[in-house]
Amino acid sequence: MPNPRSAAGPTWIEEDRLIQQGYRLIAGVDEVGRGPLAGPVVAAAVVLDPAANLPWYDDLNDSKLLSPNKRNRLAPRITYGAIAVGIGAAESDEIDAIGIVPATRAAMTRAVANLAVRPDHLLIDAVPLSEPGLPYRHLVRGDSLCRSIAAASIVAKVARDSRMVREAAAYPGYGFARHKGYASPEHLQRLARLGPCPIHRRSFAPVRAMLDPVPNDCQPPA
Repeated sequence: MPNPRSAAGPTWIEEDRLIQQGYRLIAGVDEVGRGPLAGPVVAAAVVLDPAANLPWYDDLNDSKLLSPNKRNRLAPRITYGAIAVGIGAAESDEIDAIGIVPATRAAMTRAVANLAVRPDHLLIDAVPLSEPGLPYRHLVRGDSLCRSIAAASIVAKVARDSRMVREAAAYPGYGFARHKGYASPEHLQRLARLGPCPIHRRSFAPVRAMLDPVPNDCQPPA
C-alpha cells in the first residue's frame, strides 16, 4: 500500500482515496509562472504509481520549497519514473490576449492533453479545470499536500526555468537567466532602461507603464 501521510511533506492521501473509489490513472496538475512580467506560464501533468514506492518519492515537495539543485535532480527522475508526464504552456501574447487565469487553464489543459495516457481523474493545485472533461478535485496548496501535484510543480518549474535561460540568450541584457522574468529590482531596472522585449507581458502593469504615452498635460514644458 502507498505510504501514509507524514508531517514532513506531501503524501498519497488524495490518491489513496481515489484509488479506493476505483480510479487508477490519477494526474497531478500544477503551473508555474503566473506572476512574472515576461515569458510563458508553464503547466505540467504527472501520473505516478504510488505502489511503485520509488526512492525519490519521499523527496517530492512544493517546488518553491526545494533548492534549484534538488529540483533539477528530481525532474528527470519524475520524467523517467512516472507513468506519464505532459507539459503545456501559454505564451506571453496569449496571456495578454485572454488574461492570466484563462491562459493558466489553457496551459494546464494542454499539459493534460500531452500525457501519453488519458487519466481517470485530476488532482489540481488551486485552479478548477473542467476543460479536459475529466473528473477533478482542486486543492489549495495542493503542491504541499499531494505527491502527484508536487511532482507536477517540480516538472513545470524546471521546464519554465530552462526556457527562461534560453530566452536570456535570445534577449541579452534583461537578466532572464537569474530572475526568470519575475519583477525583481534588477529586472525592473533593466526593463526601464531597455524597454520591453517580445516576451514581456504587455498587459501587466509595470510593462504597460513602459508603453503608455505620457498624457499631454503631463508633458514637461519645451
